[in-house]
Amino acid sequence: MPCSCGDWRRWIRPLVVVLYILLLIVVLPLVIWELQKSGVGTHNKAWFIAGIFVFMTIPISLWGILQHLVHYTQPELQKPIIRILWMVPIYSLDSWIALKYPSIAIYVDTCRECYEAYVIYNFMTFLLNYLERQYPSLVMMLEVQEQQKHLPPLCCCPPWPMGEVLLLRCKLGVLQYTVVRPVTTVIAILALKMFLLTFLILFQFAMYCLVLFYRALRDELSPIKPVGKFLCVKMVVFVSFW
Repeated sequence: MPCSCGDWRRWIRPLVVVLYILLLIVVLPLVIWELQKSGVGTHNKAWFIAGIFVFMTIPISLWGILQHLVHYTQPELQKPIIRILWMVPIYSLDSWIALKYPSIAIYVDTCRECYEAYVIYNFMTFLLNYLERQYPSLVMMLEVQEQQKHLPPLCCCPPWPMGEVLLLRCKLGVLQYTVVRPVTTVIAILALKMFLLTFLILFQFAMYCLVLFYRALRDELSPIKPVGKFLCVKMVVFVSFW
């Protein structure tokens, strides 16, 4: 049911537009002044060009978030979607700040990496909420699905029983990555590189659990086209990294 919270839906979008225009009026002269003060070198040119893309990206992503908030009719689905959409402005601002101030890049990148783990968790939540809404007896439905064998290189392992066991293990696989990722990222800053191996293993296992979960319920999930959505999320991660 849509929530009634007064008339904020009517003025929230115009307010955001006005605030964004005011921000541009303030930030653009500051950026130009910074360029003139420090000289227009290659690094400053890159920072200025990146800033143009940042200030094009943020309003587009914020508009999508506002559209969900204004038309908040399916909270159980829109809440994880809004959390996922926040990834775009967070990643763009992080990259822009890290480009300007390389000395603090490792700290802002840590926040970005932690949020990426949170996004994976919310993507799994989105899939589960959709399925539970469409199929209240999700566990029973899983039990009658065709048995899913493990993918390489785990194809020699005994398959997970369909039903509650598969559902619980896929949830835990994603949740472990979400919880451990911030810890390993912070510890890696202290140059204990062995924790990066832990992160990589958990990352691969979380992705594996998502793939296995999708294989078991691909027909039921097909209306929301989860593969394309997930590829968009991962493209943000990889393109930002490169």
